[in-house]
Amino acid sequence: MPITLLKTAAANLKKAVPLMLKYKIPTTPTNYALWYAYVGEQNPALNQELDQAIKQNQSYSPITSELLFRKHVSDPAEVDVRSMRQNLDAMIVELSQSLKDTNADTQVFQDNIDKDFSKLSELETSGFSLDQIIAVVRNIVKESSNIRSSTVSFTEQLLKAQTEIETLKNRLAESEKDVLFDSLTNVLNRRAFDDDFDSMIAHQQLPCSLIMIDIDHFKNFNDTFGHQLGDLVLKTVAKRVQEACRDGAKLYRIGGEEFAIISPNCPLRVARQLAEGIRRAVEKLSVKDRRSDKVIDSITASFGVYEAKPKESVAQVISAADKLLYEAKRLGRNRVMPIAN
Repeated sequence: MPITLLKTAAANLKKAVPLMLKYKIPTTPTNYALWYAYVGEQNPALNQELDQAIKQNQSYSPITSELLFRKHVSDPAEVDVRSMRQNLDAMIVELSQSLKDTNADTQVFQDNIDKDFSKLSELETSGFSLDQIIAVVRNIVKESSNIRSSTVSFTEQLLKAQTEIETLKNRLAESEKDVLFDSLTNVLNRRAFDDDFDSMIAHQQLPCSLIMIDIDHFKNFNDTFGHQLGDLVLKTVAKRVQEACRDGAKLYRIGGEEFAIISPNCPLRVARQLAEGIRRAVEKLSVKDRRSDKVIDSITASFGVYEAKPKESVAQVISAADKLLYEAKRLGRNRVMPIAN
């Protein structure tokens, strides 16, 4: 690999890793590639969207990073995994050499300090005043402290970066297999939901609201019209709900006819308004079976909306939203719970 590429990789690494640590960005190949591109400042649109994501407190979202990566860095089908591995290997070699150089410089400096202290004893017997000796000592100690602090900090940073890169390599194979989108509805799937919501709750990005959605009487659609029309209902509902999501809200299909929306920076009142708007949009939908000309025009959905509270676990928040969803169904479906004050 050319020396210039190694130097560029090392320089960008020293910029990207501290930023990722600052914003607590998980060390995945996708995130590293994204922030590597960010510090390279070659794509103004990427930098603008990433800055906006940080401003909206979405920087911890693994899926936001993945989507930005796909949009601005590379199409998943075009990712050269072998090239990525080679770049990671090259950076590890560069980091290792930097560590050796830094440690060697530290040892040289320590040797010089030891010699200076030896000279001090000679100064004392040569007629220098005590004040002069103390002044020399203070100066040496000050310089020593500053250089030691700088060297130790740089060494720790390099060690941390080396660990991060090793982690990237170990997780690369797993990341290659990630599937973020539901193949039927083309919205984010359960795995994406788990990653995003776990990260958001872990970092206490509040206020944050969770909207659970379940299509009413979906089993009847399948039993009456067949699974093909049932699938069309799912796709139609998902598209309409996706269109209604705004201000950072994301839609996920988490199983069967059940969907979820994570709405960051969103208190319960606002999230409930969003759910109510979606409910009205869904009940206006109709789906036609082209083979039989039968029309399904009775599509509705029930909603449970819950605002996460400090120190609540992911399981507690999901359970609370689920209970509200079941309550909406118990009360007759096609409604949003809790009822607005």
